[in-house]
Amino acid sequence: MKKSFMGVRLKRLRDERQLTQAALAGRLGISLSYLNQLENNQRPLTVPVLLALNAAFGLDVQMFAEDDEARLISDLREALSDPALGETIATAELRELALNMPAVGRVLVGLNQKYRRALEQTAALAARLGEDRQAEATILPSTPFEEVRDFFYAQHNYFPVLDEAAEAMGARMQQRVGQPMPALQTYLTQHHGISVVIDAVDDLASGTQRRFDPRTRTIYLSPRLRPGQQAFQLGTQIAMLALDSELRDLVDKAGLTSNDARGLARIGLANYFASALILPYTQFLEAAEQRRYDIDLLGHQFGVGFETVCHRLSTLQRPGARGISFFFIRVDRAGNISKRQSATDFHFSRVGGTCPLWNVYEAFASPGRILTQLARMPDERTYLWIARTVSHGRGGYGAPGKSFAVALGCDVRHAERIVYSQGLDTTDPSSATPIGVGCKVCERLACPQRAFPAVGRDLTIDDTRTRFAPYATSM
Repeated sequence: MKKSFMGVRLKRLRDERQLTQAALAGRLGISLSYLNQLENNQRPLTVPVLLALNAAFGLDVQMFAEDDEARLISDLREALSDPALGETIATAELRELALNMPAVGRVLVGLNQKYRRALEQTAALAARLGEDRQAEATILPSTPFEEVRDFFYAQHNYFPVLDEAAEAMGARMQQRVGQPMPALQTYLTQHHGISVVIDAVDDLASGTQRRFDPRTRTIYLSPRLRPGQQAFQLGTQIAMLALDSELRDLVDKAGLTSNDARGLARIGLANYFASALILPYTQFLEAAEQRRYDIDLLGHQFGVGFETVCHRLSTLQRPGARGISFFFIRVDRAGNISKRQSATDFHFSRVGGTCPLWNVYEAFASPGRILTQLARMPDERTYLWIARTVSHGRGGYGAPGKSFAVALGCDVRHAERIVYSQGLDTTDPSSATPIGVGCKVCERLACPQRAFPAVGRDLTIDDTRTRFAPYATSM
């Protein structure tokens, strides 16, 4: 048995039994000084004392065991990790709380669970009433990343100042479509005195792709990057150098709540500029219309990858020259959404996960293959979705890689303009898969994939027992 210091639990036992220290010491057959040392965590609790407690009070010795300590520490870490609290709780402090005051710890965890359920119910009910944007504005994001993601979402993923500046700069550079690297390197040399070196700067542990040395005025790029990725990295650096005031102005107007969020927003905006620089708005939109939004063909023409094309297609919202209003999302196998962009008001789930019937999750079963789907939401609006996996390797044999599924969707009324509508009956409502935003918001009670009862919905007792019981199984 490892040393266990249970002084607070002994004091609690004594208070509950209304015993003095002398009385408890007598019941346990130990000295008063020894009990005082135990209660003040100066001596560890021993097996003989545990057995004496069991004999004197009939207590389950598990009350003084540490088997549940790790689980409570994990629960406390999750409950107390919200940046909005303004405090970082060390693991040592969490362990002390879990070990010496487990009841207080369980109450804190319970309060956090009630708080999160209240937020979920508010967001779910607001989404059902068509007030999703208002709900997002009143519920603070839990991380700087989510706050920045919501900032881009609120701007419909379009920033005219950056888009127009990128297109004008690309025209002055006279960069060739699909081969922007020479023009970008020349610009950096002539306007900023910066040279570009393709060198092994990436570290397998950190994944560094670009490093700028201001002392030598040199940008080092990883040789692992494809030409389109190298151009994107140079475009990001150009944004930081040439559009510093524009980036600062956009970040200042965003109303972000932390320095971390402001830093992430600046990087995100610089990345947006880089994409607009190597995929100039007018040229890219014309090519997209000519090729019926064929992502692979656009990628070959402009020398970029599948995900980059999808992301750029979701930004074509220039007044007077709009492309199709696409929604773009990237998820991992666990359903974590790392990118979420929408040119219109498609309600990506913020409550309880997304819909498992959505083809973005099926894409993992067919790596590299483009899947199409007609999906009908509970409001009867139908969307055309395409999904495919993308992978990012970081090393040689045995090194872990990254796999995501990316999906691009739009209202079905645009289907005839898109090559991926071939073979789909866009006029037959029964050909669309009924999906929802998420189980806690979705109104489809008869859905075979429902994981949770909808917030605010009354279910029959039999339905609740058979479908949502903790140990319910399928036969």
